Amino acid sequence: MTLFRLDASIRTHGSASREIADIVEQEWRDSHPGDTVERRHIGVDTLPAEAWAAAVTAGATPAEERTEEQRDAVALAATLVDELVAADAILFAVPLYNYGVSQHFKTYVDLILADPRANGVPFLAGKPAVLAMVRGGAYGAGTPREGWDHATPYLRRIVADCWGADLTVIEREFTLVGVNPALDAFTDQAADLHAEAVRAAREAGRALGALPVTA
Repeated sequence: MTLFRLDASIRTHGSASREIADIVEQEWRDSHPGDTVERRHIGVDTLPAEAWAAAVTAGATPAEERTEEQRDAVALAATLVDELVAADAILFAVPLYNYGVSQHFKTYVDLILADPRANGVPFLAGKPAVLAMVRGGAYGAGTPREGWDHATPYLRRIVADCWGADLTVIEREFTLVGVNPALDAFTDQAADLHAEAVRAAREAGRALGALPVTA
């Protein structure tokens, strides 16, 4: 069985999204010792921003007339789709950046949608996927920034509605408490939210590991 994991944090140390995803992955590993985890870290090993335009224009260009840049972009898009199709389960670790997804994750999505297998097709229909979504502040009902999180709804639309995956979302807020002194008043609340996210990650990882392999 294969788990595909994608990280989108730009941090190499102290990533809150990676912490939650690590818990999910370990629970999955406990059920699948020795099985494969394939990885891609687009926050560090970034995808070329110009590749999407090259892949899109290649779609309207006869194969024999494509430029090297277009051929490379088409091949990259196909590789990204192949990674998801080949996996039995999927884990995304994505932080909220500037009220939306990072340019790295948007480039990733755009490239996948440039592949004919994923364009308008639920190519991950029924495949189990977990999204570990973290936010530095608080964006829930009644907070001053309610509705400012434009990443989580977008990711649900893409991964679940467009791609068809059976998606479980784990959310953690107030990750900047303890980092930004202006948020010190929320220390206890942040600790509770962290504990809840850890619990949810363990449950999601166990559920992911318990699923049977599908053909």
